Amino acid sequence: MSAAKTTALTGLPRKLVQDKAITEKTAHEALMKAIEEKITFNHYLISNHIVSAAVIAMASSEEFGLPVFDLSSMDPEHAEITLVNEKLISKHHAVPLYKRGNRLFVAISNPTNMQALDEFKFNTGMSTEAVLVQEDQLDELIQKAITAMDDDMDDMLLDDDLENLDIEGGEEEDDSNAPTQNEANDAPVVKYVNKILVDAINKGASDIHFEPYEKRYRIRYRVDGILAEVASPPINIAAKLTARVKVMSRMDIAERRVPQDGRIKLKLSKKRSIDFRVNSCPTLFGEKIVLRILDASSAKLGIDALGYEPEQKEKYMDALANPYGMILVTGPTGSGKTVSLYTGLNILNVPETNISTAEDPVEINLEGINQVNVNAKVGLTFAEALRAFLRQDPDIVMVGEIRDLETAEIAIKAAQTGHLVLSTLHTNDAPQTLTRLMNMGVPPFNIATAVSLIIAQRLGRRLCKKCKAVDAIPAEVMLEEGFTQEDLDEGFTLYKPVGCSQCSDGYKGRVGIYQVMTISEEMTRLIMTGANSIDLADQANKEGIDDLRRSALKKIKQGIIGLEEANRITKD
Repeated sequence: MSAAKTTALTGLPRKLVQDKAITEKTAHEALMKAIEEKITFNHYLISNHIVSAAVIAMASSEEFGLPVFDLSSMDPEHAEITLVNEKLISKHHAVPLYKRGNRLFVAISNPTNMQALDEFKFNTGMSTEAVLVQEDQLDELIQKAITAMDDDMDDMLLDDDLENLDIEGGEEEDDSNAPTQNEANDAPVVKYVNKILVDAINKGASDIHFEPYEKRYRIRYRVDGILAEVASPPINIAAKLTARVKVMSRMDIAERRVPQDGRIKLKLSKKRSIDFRVNSCPTLFGEKIVLRILDASSAKLGIDALGYEPEQKEKYMDALANPYGMILVTGPTGSGKTVSLYTGLNILNVPETNISTAEDPVEINLEGINQVNVNAKVGLTFAEALRAFLRQDPDIVMVGEIRDLETAEIAIKAAQTGHLVLSTLHTNDAPQTLTRLMNMGVPPFNIATAVSLIIAQRLGRRLCKKCKAVDAIPAEVMLEEGFTQEDLDEGFTLYKPVGCSQCSDGYKGRVGIYQVMTISEEMTRLIMTGANSIDLADQANKEGIDDLRRSALKKIKQGIIGLEEANRITKD
C-alpha cells in the first residue's frame, strides 16, 4: 500500500516528501483536501500552516528548474500590471513583472500553471516566460496591483478632485435650511471632509470620529481596532464640519438636540464604492459624529482569510451545509461577527436558495440576498421581520441580533422547522451563549434541539511581517501564560511588534480568534438538565474544543500575533 502511494505522488508533492518537509500521508491528504476545496495544493499547504511559502518556492524551484525571484526586492509600481486586466490577474493568480523586448516575464507561484502563460501570451501578443515567486509575496503584489488598477483611485487625492467625489446620501429630507447648507457646502470644508473620508479608506480604518470639545476639535480613525488622532482642525469650523457630514448623510441639519442616523455612499470609481453608516449624538460642546466604514469586499474575502484553524473551519462549513439548525456568532461590538456571518451567507448565496436577513441596520449589501432594515418606530422589529420571512418560502434566514425572548422563540422555531438560521448574541464565549438563551426564557429543550453551532470570536492585530522581531520570554513565564510543557518541547518562535513605514506600531491588519463549539450529545444532555456555563465549558474542554485563550496561543505559535495582543483580547 505504501509503495503504491509513493508511485502515485509526482511533481511538488513528491519533492516535498523527499525533502522531509511533509510526510507521505500528509501529502496525499493535502492533495485530496485541495481537490475537495477547489484550491491548489500549494495554497492548501500554506493556508493551513503545513508548509511555509518559502519552503514550497525552493522545492518548486528544484523540481521544475526555475529560479526563485524575491518580490520583496522589487518596487510594485515597476510591475507591468497594465498589460493585462484585473480579471486575468485574479483568475490565474499571476502578475506580469517586466518585459524585455517581446518577452514578458510573468510571476507565478505554481510552475504547472501553463494556462496563465498561454492566456497572458494571447492577451498581450508577447512571448511569456515564468518567474517563480513565493505565494505570500505574490498575494501581496496581486492585492497592490488590483488596488492600483481600480481606476487610479489615488488620483482622487488631488485637490482639484476632492470637491467632486460622487456622493449619495440616504433618504431625502426637507431642504429648508439654505443658510446652513451653504456653509456646509463651502469648497474648503467639502474638500477637507472628503479628504478625511478617502484617507480613512486608504489607511484601512473601520470608524471615523468627529469630536468637538470646549477648546479644540479632533478627528480620530480606528485602525485595527485601536483609535488614533489624525487631525485637529480649528475649533471655529466645528459647526461647518458637522453640517457638512450631516448634509452628506441626509440628516436634518436644523435638529441638534437628538441623535440621528444616516448613510453615505462614496463612489471611488466605476467599480468600487464604499458605504458609511453615520450617527450623530449631541454632546456638551456640539454634536459628535461617528462614521462606520462598510466595505462589502470584506464579506467576499473567503473563509480562508478569516483565520479559522482547519478543524474550526471544517465545523463551520459542516454547519453551513446543514439544511436546518441555528448558527450563533457571539462576541463584543467590533469583533467581526458581521463579516463572519456574511462570509457564510456568501458561501450559501446560490440561485437555488432563498436567503433573507433582518438587520439593524443593514451593513453590507450583497446581491442575491433579501435584506431588511429593522425599524422599531414603524413596528418593523426583528420578530416582525422574522414572521414575514417565514411566510415567504425561505431556505436561510439571518437575524442581525437576538435581543429578546420573542425574537429568540421565532428564530428557534424556524431552525426546528427546516430552515437554517444565522444570528448573533453579545456574550463572552460559546458556553455562556447557551445560558444566556436560558436566562432569556427559552426552554432548554428548544435550545438543545435547535442550536447546532456557536462561534465566539475576537479580532487580534496581526504582527507586521516586515518588521516583527523575536521576543525572548522565559519558559516559566510562558507556562504561566497558558502554554503547556508540550508546546515548549515542540519549540516555536515568539515574536513582538516593532514598527516600520509599512505598518501601524508593528501591526498590519487583523485576524480572527475563535472558539467554535458544536452541540454534541453530551452537551445536549447538559443543556436539558439546565447546566450552567461552567459545566458547559468543562464539557467543551473535555471534547477538545479550544477556548478563545487557547486559540490565541495557537496564533502566537504560528507567528501571527504577539503575546501582548493575545493578553489584550483574551483577558481572563
